Amino acid sequence: MVQGNDGVAGFDKEESGIVLTPIGTIHSPFTSPEGMPIQPTGAAAAIGTVEVFEPYRAGLKDLDSFSHVILLYHFHRGSSFNLSVIPFMDTEPRGVFATRAPRRPNPLGLSVVQLERIEEGILYIRNLDILDGTPLLDIKPYVPEFDAPAEVRTGWIAQSRGSVATRIADERFS
Repeated sequence: MVQGNDGVAGFDKEESGIVLTPIGTIHSPFTSPEGMPIQPTGAAAAIGTVEVFEPYRAGLKDLDSFSHVILLYHFHRGSSFNLSVIPFMDTEPRGVFATRAPRRPNPLGLSVVQLERIEEGILYIRNLDILDGTPLLDIKPYVPEFDAPAEVRTGWIAQSRGSVATRIADERFS
C-alpha cells in the first residue's frame, strides 16, 4: 500500500490487483503545475494533442463526429495525498472527495476538452488543463444528455470567490 500524508493507505497496483495500462500520452504547453489553468473552462487558449498508441487507434473510429471528449488520465506527478485539502478556489480545508485536487488516494484525473480533429492517431484538442507527458487511461465522448444533469448542487463551490476561468494553479499540489 502507498501511504498518504494523513496515514491512510492508497493505491498500489502491485498489491491491489488493479492494473491500468496507458493507451496514450497527453501533450500540452504545461510542464509544471504552477501557473496552469485549474479546470478546462479556464483553459480556452490552451491547445494540445493526445497521442493514442498504435494498438488502441482502431478504438478512435467515429470519435471525430463529437465536438468534445472526456479524457481520463493518471496524475503521474503526485507522490502523496491528503484527505483534507485547501482547493484552488477556496481558503477553507475541504475533504479531497469534495474537490478536484490532483493529490488523491487513487490519482485519476478527468477533463472535458474540445476535439478539433483526429489525424493518424493524434487528437488535436483545446481547453486543456493537463500537464505535458500525462499518461492517458481512457477517452469517452462527451454527451450532454448523459454528462450534464439539469438540476445540480455544487456545494461549497457555489459560494467560492471568483470564477474558475480566472484561477490558475499554484504550488500547493506540486
